[in-house]
Amino acid sequence: MKKYILAIDQGTTSSRAIIFDKNEKIVGIAQKEFTQYFPQSGWVEHDPQEIWESQLAVTRQVIEENEIDAEEIEAIGITNQRETTVVWNKYTGKAIYNAIVWQDKRTAPICEELKKQKMEPYIRKNTGLVADSYFSGTKITWILDWVAVNRPDIKPQDLCFGTIDTWLIWNLTAGKVHATDFSNASRTMIFNINTLEWDKKMMKALSIPQNILPEVRSSSGNFGVTDGKWFGAEIPIRGVAGDQQAALFGQKCFEKGMAKNTYGTGCFMLMNTGETPIYSKSGLLTTIAWAKNGKLTYALEGSVFNAGAAIQWLRDGLKIIETAQDSEYFARKVPDSDGVVVVPAFSGLGAPYWDMYARGGIFGITRRTNKYHIIRATLDSLAYQTRDILEAMENDAETALSTLRVDGGATANSLLMQFQSDILGKTVERAQNKECTALGAAYLAGLFTGFWKKEDLESVSAFHTFQPALDTETRTQKYKRWKKAVEKCKDWEND
Repeated sequence: MKKYILAIDQGTTSSRAIIFDKNEKIVGIAQKEFTQYFPQSGWVEHDPQEIWESQLAVTRQVIEENEIDAEEIEAIGITNQRETTVVWNKYTGKAIYNAIVWQDKRTAPICEELKKQKMEPYIRKNTGLVADSYFSGTKITWILDWVAVNRPDIKPQDLCFGTIDTWLIWNLTAGKVHATDFSNASRTMIFNINTLEWDKKMMKALSIPQNILPEVRSSSGNFGVTDGKWFGAEIPIRGVAGDQQAALFGQKCFEKGMAKNTYGTGCFMLMNTGETPIYSKSGLLTTIAWAKNGKLTYALEGSVFNAGAAIQWLRDGLKIIETAQDSEYFARKVPDSDGVVVVPAFSGLGAPYWDMYARGGIFGITRRTNKYHIIRATLDSLAYQTRDILEAMENDAETALSTLRVDGGATANSLLMQFQSDILGKTVERAQNKECTALGAAYLAGLFTGFWKKEDLESVSAFHTFQPALDTETRTQKYKRWKKAVEKCKDWEND
């Protein structure tokens, strides 16, 4: 009997592996952080080999520690940090440059060139995205240009491109499968979400050859099997989705109009818009949520670049907390931020502003300001950024949400979740199982194999609910001050 589904959750700061049983319960988790590289201001890189080795290590660890035989695992579901770009030699299997991370800003000039060429309307209509360095397309261009100058011995026809899901699939299958799923493909800025093919006009504009691109497959589908040398037996790979789409699925937002917000390194809100894409008038992205049983589901998405990363900054940059969990303890030492506003635009502003040149700031400091106020204001910034996106989303979808489902590491912070409810003026539901991203990947794999049936997943996990307790006048005043601070941070680096 097959007893388990294994979820591979490859994130921006750590590689994780989680095993679920038939009752959707976690059997075991293993996690390993890996190195972040910042070669220049605004540049963020990962070592693809370290990502692969850390992911392989935690996957083996969780299987061994829980005394599970690989034969007992029905299938693997993969979810991944999106947009992060790897280019490797298909003959050696080695990356030719470090992975350029989704947060990286080095390709802003390429995006500016696309805007000068009046490509933005085409990009919006056909890829659902905006001309921003966030996405994979311009990162591929940068790496290929680097290769042409620094490694002229490498031929373009010898190369493969992949987002992190593709890189892991390639390694897990020992180079037999070069594929991605629709949700990840839709984040590259070179995939047409209407024709469901790689977009030739975008590929030409960015000088990207067709031969390096992966095959695009259904999110709940066949991605080959792991090579027997990795886990002692071949395990089918049957589910793949970008982390935010996987979280939407894991939160069981199966119906049109349902929405979730995930608090990770970034903060990402998605709303299920059904089988028809909705194009945003408010700076949001139109993206593919998943493909299953031959049908596509679309979503509206708003991205905050720095959420958990802002807490990490308090820990690693300012060194005013020792652990991320300390943020709630210290923030509770003051009744509020005392008028201090932190805008954590470390790598620009995402939706709905889309300002690559914005930088962070701390406003409203007085002689009375102490570290507790700055910690509190940093937590508050996650809630304010979420409201920015929710208002844009309601405007585009022409519907008002009464409830927001939330997941991710920062949701363990009850002070933040209460303030989130307060500043939205809406109910916030925290999932009992905070591993919604991994669970979504597991669901996609398990539904394809028949491990689970759709009716098995229709019951909603228990939530912890937060209700707004802030009066309307105070809520409005606080949010107005936030918007004022954001304006001060815009266009900072554009000289």
